[in-house]
Amino acid sequence: MITVLLVDDHELVRSGVEALLNAVEDINVLAVCECGERALQLISQQQPDVVLMDVNMPGMGGFEACRRILQNYPKVKIIGLSVHNGGAIPQQLLKLGVEGFVSKASPVSEMVAAIRTVMSGKRYLCQDVASNLVFESIETGENSPFCQLSQREAEVAQMILRGKGIQEIAEALTLSDKTVNTYRYRLYAKLKIKNDVELTRLALKYNYSEPF
Repeated sequence: MITVLLVDDHELVRSGVEALLNAVEDINVLAVCECGERALQLISQQQPDVVLMDVNMPGMGGFEACRRILQNYPKVKIIGLSVHNGGAIPQQLLKLGVEGFVSKASPVSEMVAAIRTVMSGKRYLCQDVASNLVFESIETGENSPFCQLSQREAEVAQMILRGKGIQEIAEALTLSDKTVNTYRYRLYAKLKIKNDVELTRLALKYNYSEPF
């Protein structure tokens, strides 16, 4: 039996996915929760085989939660979940070290396949994400500028896009305000923007931010 922890801040998504996965004979959803902080507590208590992690959530967010799980629970497999099926977000999660990525638009059969595949020791990308990453890698036109951000810069960018202030970001990522500001201005420089308004416009252009 493969045990799963589902992390998503939308109750309907949690209840729907939980019911669908529990109908699969070799999968058992041990617990569900709405944020990264609670996920870390449940991993310590429940020790699941796989974590299905929503990318965009309140608090520390999916990126930071994945980072801490990989550091503290290296045997746990992580599959990222997002409404995005291409661009910088899947690439940045894969670079971070997650074992799989599934678009929320995928059928439950893809999620089941992802869980079974990562448990076998292989990585898994749902079909849409895999196709988009291939085409984006050979695309001769304009690529997303967000792909050049470091993991920390991407985390800070995502939290800014969710309307978080510097102090909130610092607390969620366990960093100083000064360090967060440093990452903020580094990502500004890489993206060739000057403020948060321009960041929002750029994120909308390249489909980088999650809808709320």
